Formats: sequence, C-alpha cells, structure tokens
Amino acid sequence: MVYYVLTEFLQKGERIMEKTNYETENVRQRNYTPWVVTLSIAINLIVAILFFMPKADRFDHWDLTFLPMLNAIFNSFTTVFLLAALYFIRRKNVKLHRRFILAAFATTALFLITYLIYHSLAESTPYGGEGVLRAVYYFILITHVVLAAVIVPLALFTLARGLNMQVEKHRKIARWTMPLWLYVSITGVLVYLMISPYY
Repeated sequence: MVYYVLTEFLQKGERIMEKTNYETENVRQRNYTPWVVTLSIAINLIVAILFFMPKADRFDHWDLTFLPMLNAIFNSFTTVFLLAALYFIRRKNVKLHRRFILAAFATTALFLITYLIYHSLAESTPYGGEGVLRAVYYFILITHVVLAAVIVPLALFTLARGLNMQVEKHRKIARWTMPLWLYVSITGVLVYLMISPYY
C-alpha cells in the first residue's frame, strides 16, 4: 500500500516535470503537504508499532535473514543514486538529477517494504559485540533510527518543492536533506554489516 501510494506520487511528479523546463512560472503549484504529512505519520507509526508488537511463533523456523541483507542492498543503491543525483545537480543537469532522486525514492520504498516485512515476522537480533565496537554500534544504530524518522518528511517536502519547481525553497531544504539521507542510507549498511554475524 505504502509502495503503491509513493509510486503514484513519484510518477505524477515525473509527468509534471517532463512537461516543464527549469522555470517555475510554467509549473502549476500543487499542494503536496497533505500527502507528505500523511505518509510521514503513517510510515513512522507503522515502524513504531512493529517494534513493540509481539511476533508470531509460526515463523520461527523460517530463515528470514535474507531480508536484512536486502535492506542493506537497497540502502547501498540509495546511496549510489543520491551521490549521482548530487553529482548531476552540481553540473546543472536537472533531468538526470531528477531521475536519480526518483531512483533513490524507489530503492528507499523497496527498503521500507522489506524492513516492514522482516520486523513484522521476526524478533530484533541483539548485537553480540563487546567493548568499543558495542558503543560504536549503538551510536550508529541510534543516530540511524532517529534520523531515519526525520528524513521521511524532510525528503518528501524536498521532493514536493522540487516538483513544484520552487527552486530556492528546494535548494534550502535539500542542503539538509541530502547529507542526512546519505547518512541514513550509509549507516543502514553499516548496521547490517556489524550485526549480520549474530543472525
């Protein structure tokens, strides 16, 4: 459901942008705020509920560890797509920037789907490391989780301003969104690499 709504949202944005150039006067302004607020609340609420929800015993015999690996793969692709989007916007290639941003949203949506499936079926795996590595792991994990919750509305608002071709507003918020989103996607991979030996 979330993937379907997000896909529709992105496809609509792609159609709007393909009909226009990089000038704001040619774009009909749309109010994406209700979508952004609804998706942000829904995604973060679902993740929070799954964290506290008891897991069904009937899936205990299934090996679900491929799902966290998929999460890390999707996060890796998101990182690559974001870096490519950053590269192209610095060269003022808006068309390729937009395509890589939409690709980053697609892999993030796929990450979200596999993340929700895994955490709805399996208990969280405790980290088994000790000493300094344990402290590093929990620092990365906590900052990753907190910023992942923040990045949902931030990325959606940034996208909405881009779709409406509100160039200055888009740039101002993107200065925060891009590094935070990169941090979240990179630390998602690091969390997986650190905890994967304990699955």
